[in-house]
Amino acid sequence: FMSGLGANFEFDLKKIIALFTLSQLGLMMSILSMGYSDLAFFHLLTHALFKALLFMCAGFMIHNLRDFQDIRFMGSIIPFMPLTFICFNVFSLCLCGMPFLAGFYFKDLILEIVCLSWVNFFIFFLYFFSTGLTASYSFRLFYYSMSGDNNYYSSYSFNDSSYFISFGMIGLLIVAVFGGSLLSWLIFPVPYLVV
Repeated sequence: FMSGLGANFEFDLKKIIALFTLSQLGLMMSILSMGYSDLAFFHLLTHALFKALLFMCAGFMIHNLRDFQDIRFMGSIIPFMPLTFICFNVFSLCLCGMPFLAGFYFKDLILEIVCLSWVNFFIFFLYFFSTGLTASYSFRLFYYSMSGDNNYYSSYSFNDSSYFISFGMIGLLIVAVFGGSLLSWLIFPVPYLVV
């Protein structure tokens, strides 16, 4: 909860990534403490799939912007790095739990289990508020990458011309879109709440 709150007020991209990684690890540990170890493992695997996409996109953006990490000056990258922009924002949508992306499968299941479990109102509120904070900082990253000023300080043109990075991003994009449903079918042979 606290790391998600901190990520909403941070402007350094690496710190934001570290804070929402910490937020997701806290969510995994809280699910594990409720006794749902297979759900925590599913969250870990699914989160790792699209977190790899985030690290690749963020590293490529920081490298092309001459190690500039302030998200306020990472805006308007669509004409220069369209593939990176698409992959970065698909990650944001995955993290929000957009339906039928990888993050949807664990976010929906976690919130459903919290609703059906006997937890007090404070814990119930924290789960839903933390999920709302996740959506908040994801849309904040989306906003700053779409609009705002760009860092035109870099002395060379930045683009998506690296084929190795582009192929890696496309592969991870496919996994981020379809990996959640595939892992859910592999880990949970029957619908989870039926058991």
